[in-house]
Amino acid sequence: MLDKINKLIAEISGFSVLSPDDLELFRLKFLSKKGYISELFDDFRNVASDEKKELGQKLNQLKQQAQERYNYLKDSLIQTQKTSRINDITRPAYPWNLGSRHPISIMRNDIISIFERIGFTVSEGPEIEDDDHVFTKLNFAPEHPARDMQDTFYISQDPAWLLRTHSSSVQIREMEKGILPLRIICPGRVYRNETISARAHCFFNQVEGLYIDENVSFADLRQTLLFFAREMFGKKTEIRLRPSYFPFTEPSAEMDVSCTICGGKGCNVCKYTGWLEVLGCGMVHPAVLELSLIHI
Repeated sequence: MLDKINKLIAEISGFSVLSPDDLELFRLKFLSKKGYISELFDDFRNVASDEKKELGQKLNQLKQQAQERYNYLKDSLIQTQKTSRINDITRPAYPWNLGSRHPISIMRNDIISIFERIGFTVSEGPEIEDDDHVFTKLNFAPEHPARDMQDTFYISQDPAWLLRTHSSSVQIREMEKGILPLRIICPGRVYRNETISARAHCFFNQVEGLYIDENVSFADLRQTLLFFAREMFGKKTEIRLRPSYFPFTEPSAEMDVSCTICGGKGCNVCKYTGWLEVLGCGMVHPAVLELSLIHI
């Protein structure tokens, strides 16, 4: 038994760890109830009486040395891990936890999902555009107030480059490809030189839709918007279309949805009308089709 004790003392002294698994292996091998030291204590009962004093001291010394070595290896491993984290230049400065999606991203994804279910695909375009795609090919007259510096962020005047004021410019780029039928939505950020308030900002997000095909009527537009409204705001949502004007659509309309706060009864949010304006719509103006080199 004395030889076994001496061999274990030498093994414990030379044991090293590189990971928590190695440390756990040390504990199981020497300090656990089924480890080598516990087995030696079980065998100690069979030792002759005249040898028990010496071997008992050796066993206690072995157990104490094993526990001290375990504590030392544990502290060394913790310190090594701290040092390695500090020296890892690829590691983030702070242990950032993953956060949630931004509310705008959630809304954008919900809108895209609704229109994808009825056959629309997503198209995107540049946020820095030329005057031709933002205004001219959308049938804006040269003197239209939207072209003024008061409403538009111009980057240069000649040639005219600007931050797009609406995502309709993406529709023009898609129509110029001449691939029909066309059924797309164009989500993206747009910019307008407006006063920032609780209800408005100088840049915001839009989602525009475009559907060009044979035998498409205003009734198709209305049913598409009704489907969207009920998927977005609830199955009991109602819509109403009010005549309006946009240079790039004819006929044009503003769409309201029944207030989801009061159920159409009237409240502060809907200004006691029971309706909330959410979007503008209309049939693509023939001039826009001509200007975009599409003939149907």
